[in-house]
Amino acid sequence: MLRRRLAEGARGYARPVTIGTSIVLIAIGAMLKYAVTAETDFIDLQTAGVVLMVVGILGLVLSLLYTFMWSPQAQARAGRNDPRNDPDRYEQPTRRY
Repeated sequence: MLRRRLAEGARGYARPVTIGTSIVLIAIGAMLKYAVTAETDFIDLQTAGVVLMVVGILGLVLSLLYTFMWSPQAQARAGRNDPRNDPDRYEQPTRRY
């Protein structure tokens, strides 16, 4: 139970935009830009659609970069987190009691 809570992260904090969320933002933005023809006095729906599409595309690019280049799993695959590749590493002395 505690592990599940820790894996979920702290409540009240924003979670990163994932690939699915980005695709949803792009889809909603495209619908507002190209499919909705209603006019309102307080907001331009086509402009809001463009903003959502841009935010969705930016989120998609960042989440793909994180997934394939910056994530701990990608770093491990590339061997960047391998302690054998660290030039500043040193051997820990053995502790004996």
